[in-house]
Amino acid sequence: MTARPYVLLSAAMSVDGHLDDTSPERLLLSNAEDFDRVDQVRSESDAILIGANTLRRDNPRLLVNSEERRAQRVAEGKPAYPLKVTVTRTGDLAADLKFWHHGGDKLVVTVDSAVEKVRATLGDLADVVSVGPDLDWGLALDELGRRGVKQLMVEGGGTIHTQLMAQNLADEVHLAVAPLLVGQAGAPKFLGAADYPGGSTARMRLLEARAIGDVVLLRYAPKERG
Repeated sequence: MTARPYVLLSAAMSVDGHLDDTSPERLLLSNAEDFDRVDQVRSESDAILIGANTLRRDNPRLLVNSEERRAQRVAEGKPAYPLKVTVTRTGDLAADLKFWHHGGDKLVVTVDSAVEKVRATLGDLADVVSVGPDLDWGLALDELGRRGVKQLMVEGGGTIHTQLMAQNLADEVHLAVAPLLVGQAGAPKFLGAADYPGGSTARMRLLEARAIGDVVLLRYAPKERG
């Protein structure tokens, strides 16, 4: 059986737990030094995953920005850019999003009812695969494992982070905590309400705590709860 990838959740959040505010412009939570750290983690990953809601809202390119890091990947026999993955139940994806037109290979993971809709919209911009009648994260990770993905970096949004944490599928969490308070009830959060493994008293193992300028990086091992 092909091994599933090592799943690394990556997020920047405010002190009160928000990934963004409610304004039309994206709230920049990290600083330049932390953005560079994220670029390094991207370069070390075989695939980067982002949810369709975040894709539509933020319209990111999701690239390894450093030319030196891309060159290092190529020297190691890898493509210059990691595989870019998005997940959608509805198939509501626009072909003009930046995601499809920058970087290397792209993959859409969807459900049976949306496969033809996504293929008709995107054409040859991305490979499209269904994991069945409903979104099954285990099957999605199995598919990525078959495609040679050993490390998967998940960059959001909060719904996907919540699902992976609740299903105990996240191996590591990188949280960059910015010295900001959003304070808006409608703003997206890193994690939502869920039945998390072990309940409210299960403590995750801390792997690292490090100041990066005015941002604090926290690394946790979610599967190691005590």
